[in-house]
Amino acid sequence: MRIGIVYPQTELPVQPDVVRRYARRVEELGYDHIVAYDHVLGADPAVHPGWKGPYDIDTTFHEPLVLYGFLAAVTSLELVTGIVIGPQRQTALLAKQAAEVDVLTAGRFRLGLGVGWNPVEYEALGQDFSTRGQREEEQIDLLRRLWSQRSVTFEGRFDRVTGAGLAPLPHQQPIPIWLGGQSPAAYRRIGRLADGWFPQVVPGPPLEEAASIVAGAARKAGRDPSAIGMEGRVTQGPGDTEVLVDHVERWRRAGATHVAVNTMGTGLVDTEAHLDALERAAGALSLQ
Repeated sequence: MRIGIVYPQTELPVQPDVVRRYARRVEELGYDHIVAYDHVLGADPAVHPGWKGPYDIDTTFHEPLVLYGFLAAVTSLELVTGIVIGPQRQTALLAKQAAEVDVLTAGRFRLGLGVGWNPVEYEALGQDFSTRGQREEEQIDLLRRLWSQRSVTFEGRFDRVTGAGLAPLPHQQPIPIWLGGQSPAAYRRIGRLADGWFPQVVPGPPLEEAASIVAGAARKAGRDPSAIGMEGRVTQGPGDTEVLVDHVERWRRAGATHVAVNTMGTGLVDTEAHLDALERAAGALSLQ
């Protein structure tokens, strides 16, 4: 099982030297990959009364694919979007940006996609929130064609491409697509289409139920469920690592191929505190 970290972008300073130092230290500690997730815009609670989202206009987010263009020259870690909200983005542009990251990392890239939850972003980006699941399914097909074919002609419900292609094509043919989501429809989509998935439930009955839906959809589509990767997530804060080690082991027993250690939201006060927490976790997990 490969162990990485979640980039704590809502809590770290945004300066390039911080990004560089953090990534290099994570690599030194023996972690395998970095996961970053996506919000283009934050909603202003003053304009949206009763706003209940976990993030707002003041929450800091890097754009993941631009961030990874920078990190491609800084680290040899695998770079993972977990997730990018595909249906609110132009598909051909997303294909181009992902291909560029894959080229610059020599294939050390996984594109995690999800449908998101924030209609404010969809409105601002000119996309329909109500059809986001259907659009994601179509996007996956088109992305894979654009990454593997010199010339693509595609006529879909949401996108049309006529005799056009990317250059350069990505290093991987095609780039692995991992999906998020927390509904039966999302689990069925994972089983039919994904190379891997990011469960948003913990090991136990909820994960078993979700995994059963994924596996059933995979078999129905003529796919091998065991070939679909799974990345869990565990939390490490300023305290000891006993709970972390236990949770990692639970994910291992549940069949996870990857786990990411998350330090956000645990009361860590600065960059060094986040790195110290990851150093304790790396020691407990014998990463070095």
